[in-house]
Amino acid sequence: MKRLFNRTLLLLTLALASLVAPLSARATDMSDYLENKLIDHVFRGQAYTAPSTIYFALFTSSCSDSAGGTEVTGGSYARASLAASLANWAGTQSAGSTVASSGTSGTTSNNGVVTFATPSAGWGTVTHLGIYDAVSSGNLLICRALTVSKTINSGDTVTFPAASFTFQIDN
Repeated sequence: MKRLFNRTLLLLTLALASLVAPLSARATDMSDYLENKLIDHVFRGQAYTAPSTIYFALFTSSCSDSAGGTEVTGGSYARASLAASLANWAGTQSAGSTVASSGTSGTTSNNGVVTFATPSAGWGTVTHLGIYDAVSSGNLLICRALTVSKTINSGDTVTFPAASFTFQIDN
C-alpha cells in the first residue's frame, strides 16, 4: 500500500531554482480525485492505474482539492515531468534510494532534476504548484500554495533539484 502511495504521489518541498522558499506538503494536499481513487482502490476493490509520468504545473492563482488554479500560459510554458519509477523517486528509507520502499518515514522525494522550459516571456507571479497525471488537462492529484510567491521573468531557470520536492504521507 505505502509502495503505491510512494510510487505515485509526491509533494513537496519546493525550490524553483532557489527562487522560491521550500514548501512542505502532506496527504492533506491531495485532490478530491486522488482521494476518491485511493479509497476506491484500497477499500472498495476498484482498480486504479498509477500514472507512468508525473507532471508539475505552476499556477498564478490558488488551487483547491477540487480544481487547479490559473495555470501559467505563454512564454514557452509547458508542464515539467518526471517518470514514475524507482530510479526517479526515492523510497521511504532515505533520499536518493532506488529500491522499493521499506522505511518508516512515509516520505518520497525526487531523485532526478525536474526542469521547466526556460521562459521566453514572463510567466507572472507563481503562487501555487499542482501535480497532474497528464501533460495537458488531466486530473489534478496534488495542489499546494507556495510558501513565498515568485515572479518568473523571461530567461529565469525554474527547476526542482534532486531531493528538493518531497511528499509525506504520515509522521
